[in-house]
Amino acid sequence: MVMTRNLPALVALLALAGCAAETFPENPAPTPPTSPGFYASMASPGAKIDAQGAAEMISLYRRNHGLETVAVDSGLMEEARRQAEAMAAADKLSHEVRGTLTDRLNHAGYAKSRAVENVSAGYHTVAEAFSGWRDSPPHNANMLARGMTRMGIAAVYNPRSKYHVFWTLVMAN
Repeated sequence: MVMTRNLPALVALLALAGCAAETFPENPAPTPPTSPGFYASMASPGAKIDAQGAAEMISLYRRNHGLETVAVDSGLMEEARRQAEAMAAADKLSHEVRGTLTDRLNHAGYAKSRAVENVSAGYHTVAEAFSGWRDSPPHNANMLARGMTRMGIAAVYNPRSKYHVFWTLVMAN
């Protein structure tokens, strides 16, 4: 008996729920969160580095040490790419595989700039490279160099190398 008394209320409630669905059909399902770009693996052909994410990570680290932030610079991105490509092609980790940093930057139009460079190999993600540089005193000193306001970063994949991924970070004032 109790069930039959509540039946009209239940029917009305279900009808109202149906109206609500019809009234708001554009209720999308929530989008699953995506992984930040600094966790994307660079160990595959065509992998694209998240330079802006890297700049934000490095800038936050620099701000936490009372230093200026860095912005992505297209010319330094190109220079970093060339250096990483040269290391990957030679299968050799080297600051001078294409000449000294000063010579390379002068040739690229960055004469009289103060600059630092980190190179490394074997890290698969920006986060791994950043952590490796942070844990290495000379690389960390470069990331925390005073006056740096622009940066370029590159990762180049060489499947035939024992390292697989070659990295270059160039920062300048």
